[in-house]
Amino acid sequence: MRTISSNPQQFKREQYTQYFNDETKVRETQALVLSPTRELAIQTQGVILAIGDYTQQDRQKLEAGQHIVSGTPGRVYDMIKRNYLRTSSIKVLVLDEADELLNMGFKQQIYDIYRHLPPSIQVVLLSATLPQDVLSLSTKFMSDPIRILVKRDELTLEGISQFFINVEKEDWKFETLCDLYDSLVITQAVIFCNTKNKVDWLASQMRSNNFTVSSMHGDMEQKQRDSVMQEFRAGSSRVLITTDIWARGIDVQQVSLVINYDLPTNRENYIHRIGRSGRYGRKGVAINFVTKQDIATLHDIEQYYSTQIDEMPINIQDLI
Repeated sequence: MRTISSNPQQFKREQYTQYFNDETKVRETQALVLSPTRELAIQTQGVILAIGDYTQQDRQKLEAGQHIVSGTPGRVYDMIKRNYLRTSSIKVLVLDEADELLNMGFKQQIYDIYRHLPPSIQVVLLSATLPQDVLSLSTKFMSDPIRILVKRDELTLEGISQFFINVEKEDWKFETLCDLYDSLVITQAVIFCNTKNKVDWLASQMRSNNFTVSSMHGDMEQKQRDSVMQEFRAGSSRVLITTDIWARGIDVQQVSLVINYDLPTNRENYIHRIGRSGRYGRKGVAINFVTKQDIATLHDIEQYYSTQIDEMPINIQDLI
């Protein structure tokens, strides 16, 4: 985890009492947590619910007053514009997966939200990866921040075995995946593709060959995404084919295998993807499909994270 926080004194537990008043005293939002996807925002809400007796974000609940709000930038900004979310009492702004939130897709929304927050706000940026351009951007939100940074060569997660399969050609990936499927069904697995079209195509091909899989990407309707998430968390769906929408922060404890059907185009996303396995100290396995065109990308990932990705052994079932 890489963390940046302005006003580091506020990390002291005993000082939080002066920032977060009892519910009976102040019924105003005092902490705002922004996430790049609705799924991650809901997961964060679940963690908060487990800590304290809070309720989900909606118009009526916001008007009644909620201490902590977890949401995506677009939804939160819409609530602010409509005056359903009052910001005058917010003391902490948390940007989860900060490098994703501060890319071009979310940057303007973050700025718009920030302009509605009190000038004394504490800002916390969280991510396993914070590239230099994001660290530079942090100066626009922060004053004299404290940085808690982990070196890249310490980021490769312990307990996750990393392998590659030399498939040589793109056309051979599907057959390779079918051969692996017997190994997949003994656990829960996430298969990453780089595009939404590839997710749809691969899911269709697998189903046509009588394999049971579920799929998810950003163009699907929210109800369908919610249903897929619920089924996968419950274990009724065991193999999920998805884009990088699933790479950031999602925790499903039973996942022990990640397959990169496509190597990520963004090397920072590699560590996020394989981190979906081996949660909470469990062992995990990451398998990368590598064509001739991908060899340089694989070596770049190895060098970037100071890690070694070995060719997949025959006894892969024993490792999952």
